[in-house]
Amino acid sequence: MKRLGAWAALAFALPCGAVAEPVVYRLDPEHSFVHFEVLHFGTSTLRGRFGVQEGLVELDRAAGRGYALVRIDTARVDTGLPAFDARLRQPDLLASDTHPQATFVASSFSFDGDKVRAVRGEFTLRGVSQGVELRALRFGCHPHPQLQREVCGGDFEGELRRADFGASFGMPFVANRVRLVLQVEGIRQ
Repeated sequence: MKRLGAWAALAFALPCGAVAEPVVYRLDPEHSFVHFEVLHFGTSTLRGRFGVQEGLVELDRAAGRGYALVRIDTARVDTGLPAFDARLRQPDLLASDTHPQATFVASSFSFDGDKVRAVRGEFTLRGVSQGVELRALRFGCHPHPQLQREVCGGDFEGELRRADFGASFGMPFVANRVRLVLQVEGIRQ
C-alpha cells in the first residue's frame, strides 16, 4: 500500500506531457516582410514589399490550432522607385492617408504534424476585408544561439484580387491578381 501511495504521489507531481500550452511568438520586424507581385502590361512583374509594423502568432501545435495578427503600414511601401511608391499611396490604390494600416487576422491553421501548412484569415485593406489563404512554402523552428529562445518562421504565399478592395486603377493594363509572399520570423515570448 505504501508503494502504491508513492506511485500516485509521483504521478500527480509530474507534468502531464499530453497537455500543451499555446506558445506566443512576436514577429521580428528585421526578418518579417510582405512582398507583392503584379503583372504589368503583360510583359513584366511589378514587385514591392512592406515591412511588418506589428505581428504576433500563437501556436498550439499539439492541438493543431493557431492565431495570427499582422499589421503593415501602407505608407511604407517600397518598390525601389520612390516616385512609384508615392503613386501607390494615392487614394485610388493603397489610400495610405485614409487607410494607413492593412491587417491580416487568422484563426484557422492547418498542420502537418507540428509544421504549419496553411493559414486562413481575413485581410483588410482600404477598409475592406476579404478571406485569404496563405500556404506554407516552408516552416521551421530552431533555438536561436544569441537570443537563447526558440525562433519559428517560414515563407507563405497567397493571392488576392485588388479590385475586391477597391484598388482597380490601371486595370486591365496592370493585373487584378496580386501574388503575396510573406517571410516571417517570430521570437518565442
